[in-house]
Amino acid sequence: MLTGEGFARAAVVGAGLMGRGIAGVLAAGGLDVALYDVQPDVLDQAVPAARAVAAALSQTAAAVAGRGQVTASADLRAAVRGADLVVEAVAENLEVKREVLARVSAMAPAAVLATNTSVLRVTAIAERAIDPGRVLGTHWWNPPDLIPVVEVIPGSLTAEEVTQRVMNFLGHIGKTPVRVSRDVPGFIGNRLQHALWREAIALVADGVCDADTVDLVARNTIGLRLGRMGPIENADYVGLDLTLAIHSAVLPALSADTSPSPMLRALVQRGDLGAKSGQGFLPWPAGARETAARELAVHVRAQEPSRTSRCGKRGTPAS
Repeated sequence: MLTGEGFARAAVVGAGLMGRGIAGVLAAGGLDVALYDVQPDVLDQAVPAARAVAAALSQTAAAVAGRGQVTASADLRAAVRGADLVVEAVAENLEVKREVLARVSAMAPAAVLATNTSVLRVTAIAERAIDPGRVLGTHWWNPPDLIPVVEVIPGSLTAEEVTQRVMNFLGHIGKTPVRVSRDVPGFIGNRLQHALWREAIALVADGVCDADTVDLVARNTIGLRLGRMGPIENADYVGLDLTLAIHSAVLPALSADTSPSPMLRALVQRGDLGAKSGQGFLPWPAGARETAARELAVHVRAQEPSRTSRCGKRGTPAS
């Protein structure tokens, strides 16, 4: 099946949580998807998960009629053969991504190549591709089937036609594509998110409060507002004179670290990696991660009616 932008077949390289979720969304949008991974056990788990995502999304109004198929491939060349769109979703490592994009660009000379990087510069990832004009960033948020925004980042050599084609395609399959005008590390969302995380960790490291308290305050203050009012609108809303006064008082006291927190480094070095290891800043007993994932999904789905009832631009009445 052809989508609105002429895409019929996709390949997703990397079958981790993001890769399998993206594959499911693409299949729900009508594309046949080959899902590739170097680890057979990961691939065995990923394909049924991607199919489940596609089936669930196909029951919603946002899905395009005519669900595509998700198939497994343990051979990269076979996976990308004939693909119109290849999404790279491997580890967040510049050298690994460069190597994958270089190989795929030779194996799929007509495909649009999208890297699902969270923070790396797209221009750097595309350096070894045969045709960097076909490479752009599409930063999907986790979980990709529930979070509507996909950041679209053209590199310095990305063809404008490729960027527009992907923007239109993502809108066609029910996502909310956001163009990032400059290829900067972290793009938009992760720069905002990690600025908040830096200060949150600093508050704990400096003994201002414990980790539970940071999360409680964030969820029950700014977290309650952010679903309806973004930070720029909020600054306008309270008044830029007040915003200026507060910045003058508080910004000099905020963390301005340009490297990761020593406390964060120490946790990682001793193996306290968070939910995956059972302990991070917080304890994660058996089953806690799965419970958190379910609760997050319920919460995100509950926001969907209010999100879709408003236009993206402030002040424009909902239709």
